[in-house]
Amino acid sequence: MKKLLTALACLLGLSPLAPAQQPQPDGGAIRPGTLPLTWQTGGPRCMEMPEWQIHEYNADLYILRQSGCTDFEKPFVFLLFGADRALLLDTGSRRGNIAPTLQLVLHRWLTRNHREQMPLIIAHTHSHGDHVAGDAELQALRDSSIPITYVAPTVEATRQFYGMAHWPEDIGSVDLGRRVLDVIAIPGHDIVSVAVYDRQTAILFSGDSVYPGRLYIRDLAAFEKSNQRMLRFTEGKPVAHLLGNHIKQKRTPYADYPVGTIYQPEEHELSLSRGALFEIQAGLAAMHGKPQRLAFRDFTLWPAGPAAPQSEQERKAFDETQQRQLQRMWDQTAD
Repeated sequence: MKKLLTALACLLGLSPLAPAQQPQPDGGAIRPGTLPLTWQTGGPRCMEMPEWQIHEYNADLYILRQSGCTDFEKPFVFLLFGADRALLLDTGSRRGNIAPTLQLVLHRWLTRNHREQMPLIIAHTHSHGDHVAGDAELQALRDSSIPITYVAPTVEATRQFYGMAHWPEDIGSVDLGRRVLDVIAIPGHDIVSVAVYDRQTAILFSGDSVYPGRLYIRDLAAFEKSNQRMLRFTEGKPVAHLLGNHIKQKRTPYADYPVGTIYQPEEHELSLSRGALFEIQAGLAAMHGKPQRLAFRDFTLWPAGPAAPQSEQERKAFDETQQRQLQRMWDQTAD
């Protein structure tokens, strides 16, 4: 195993004798936080479910999860506060109605910190519909205590905002005020995919490129280079968690939930470790450039795009199936 890891590190251009990420096992300068043991998903009683679950990781980082009772994708969005401004990473999927929940969190934070105003940046991990559906709703928000800067989910807008002269090679950044976020371009799942590293908490937000579940790969060569880029960037750095945008895996190793699942009572935890990047790289190397599905304990490499409806007719049929599932949940509440 040691020889295999050394060979893989050399292949990636990493030092096989990289320094330890932290000199002492005491957390160092990493700002701690907590993740819940379980998340709400979609039911089993939808009448009792809030549209968004709010989790306070710590006093300046909030994780919001959209209910499966509104959309089966159940995406996570992340709200990070600095001294000068906040950043919202993604805006959720269709029927999310994110504005009231976001305002609630923002106003509670302002009250707690005796602040009158907090400028908000709205940015994205990538451009797919289940992560940008709330954009228009938030752009239309008129709240004097929350001035909004909107970063469109395009390569050019993303590159310019984070100061990346050369996409995707350059590392970008944004300073929220005593809180710097590093931004790594990771196309492959989507042309505009990025990972965001929070120096304060040592969390790497990995979007739809790394999470517990099926990792849909649109461009295999780009995805492999992007994974290498994340490995190189994180070498020698502390990584407390890799937090992606979904949970689609079960706690049972190698088992995932089918596309369209609303209620996931046995789902995997959200967090993965940096070791997942090495597993992904080993799997990609084993493909030798020929796309194939490879299942690992906590995720599956799934080239050639998702097994989800593409045409309007397929989408309509899929929606009707979802509505039937939801109706059964509402009916349970009435019993």
